[in-house]
Amino acid sequence: MSEYAQRFVAHLEQLNQRNRGALATLRRSLAFEPGGYPPAYPFVERFVSPERHARDASRLALYIVAGLYALHPHQGGKSLASSLGSLMRERESGSIEQRFVALLGADAENVAVYLRQIVSLLAADDRPLDYGLLLRDLTAWLNPFDSEWRDSVRQHWARDFYRALAAEGRPAEASSTSAND
Repeated sequence: MSEYAQRFVAHLEQLNQRNRGALATLRRSLAFEPGGYPPAYPFVERFVSPERHARDASRLALYIVAGLYALHPHQGGKSLASSLGSLMRERESGSIEQRFVALLGADAENVAVYLRQIVSLLAADDRPLDYGLLLRDLTAWLNPFDSEWRDSVRQHWARDFYRALAAEGRPAEASSTSAND
């Protein structure tokens, strides 16, 4: 995790410990476009570089991550995709995979909606999430000028999800077919 992301996540953790009203505000901000809920500005704008414009990918990613953290303040070492894959493996629920595939197909305008659903699933099972990593990935995802980087994030998430799904003795279906088939 970059030093910048570490500082931002540490800020969110401090809000969680000292200012529950701030978390309520950040949760509420998820009902609006990222960066479009002025009451959330005091908690996020201090991390936005002055040269960033209102629709800048890094600014929007900060608002989305802040809202998601407020929804589920459980910082941990697993990526979103790994946590979700582990959850699906334990629950054996196809609807989790369907939601994940829908997330992979999301564009910048609706990715926050899909992420909110996914994080709500993780929160219901109290699964940790690496918000610094999510911040990095979302900054790439929301960048309208670099579709290659966005596709790289999607591929990385898909690998993390399906590896976590296949972990702990459950073989992946693709590996269960013989080489002679």
